[in-house]
Amino acid sequence: MDTVSGIGVLDKVVHILDVVASGRVRASELPERTGISRATAHRLAVGLEAHGLLRRDSDGAFVPGLGLIGLGRAAADAFPLAAAAAPSLEALRDRTGESAQLYVADGDERLCVAAVDSAEELRTIIRVGARLPLAVGSAGRVLSGEVGRDGWVASVGERAPGVASVSAPVRRDSVVVAAVSVSGPVERVTRRPGLAFGGDVVLAASSIEAAL
Repeated sequence: MDTVSGIGVLDKVVHILDVVASGRVRASELPERTGISRATAHRLAVGLEAHGLLRRDSDGAFVPGLGLIGLGRAAADAFPLAAAAAPSLEALRDRTGESAQLYVADGDERLCVAAVDSAEELRTIIRVGARLPLAVGSAGRVLSGEVGRDGWVASVGERAPGVASVSAPVRRDSVVVAAVSVSGPVERVTRRPGLAFGGDVVLAASSIEAAL
């Protein structure tokens, strides 16, 4: 695996946490899922388990540990944007019937810092903490500086087939600090999502700005 921090063991530990966060992992699957040698992956996973950052489920597979809950709460408390946006995201979800997310730029990626899911059985689900490309998708394009004349950017099947989205910038002191987005299946959101929900995401962005 590629190094990020220049500290090999730290990069491996974080990578294991990221992989397990995406779905339970059996000990035998760790090498293939992480690209880390069997002995090292197992040793680090057991160490994370000892610290409460991983745990085993009833079948013995590794899943996120309860220790991450406290860390997550502390991170959220230190990042008030997500808390400030929560009511606006819920209102956006309720108005549109689709999932709503808030993203911030982080290097060449966008990080989901808040999300509420649609009540529909077929819906877009983006977990908080998910990292997506900055170069594709309406939210990524907003964070890259693209904004349409109506204040929103739309995309259809750009990041994932069958998914459409529309996003608007959230500004603080005229600087874009986040992107608020609505996304869902093309069958409901249509191939012209901006016409359907552009005004709604712009309204949500304004509401979040007012709460900052």
